[in-house]
Amino acid sequence: MGSNSPFAQDTDLTKLEPIFAKYADMAKGSLIPVLQACQDAYGFLPYKAIEAIAKRLAVPISQIYGVVTFYAQFRLVPRGRHVIRSCQGTACHVRNSARILESLKTTLGISPGGTTEDLKFTLETVACIGACSLAPVMMIDTDAHGRLRPDRIPKILDSYPN
Repeated sequence: MGSNSPFAQDTDLTKLEPIFAKYADMAKGSLIPVLQACQDAYGFLPYKAIEAIAKRLAVPISQIYGVVTFYAQFRLVPRGRHVIRSCQGTACHVRNSARILESLKTTLGISPGGTTEDLKFTLETVACIGACSLAPVMMIDTDAHGRLRPDRIPKILDSYPN
């Protein structure tokens, strides 16, 4: 499995103890707050942490996965240090955002929703960034990059630190 597989993580379960202490009296009704706190602690929901939560709350792992995969806020794999949001809205689409997305996919070697093996970048698509006058546009963390051309993508990505 890849290094960012949720099953390949070396998880320090001591981060869960304060979470379990905080929600000790809530039992099964505390599943979502416990998952949220766990994700805050780890940045995602590692498999070993999900196993520990299932055991502590006496909830089947399948039920936890049902919750985690239903709500978009939960992640089963770590996100990159930098999150790229490629706009696919109408103004960007008209100005060839598909070519920008292709350049991102090729340069990074991942598809939307993926994270690079070195955990540097996560690639996401969004319906609209709200910077239509800069179309096509992408955001990296809080930085907007507009009037993009596919050939500019590698240089922009190289400007972000590891």
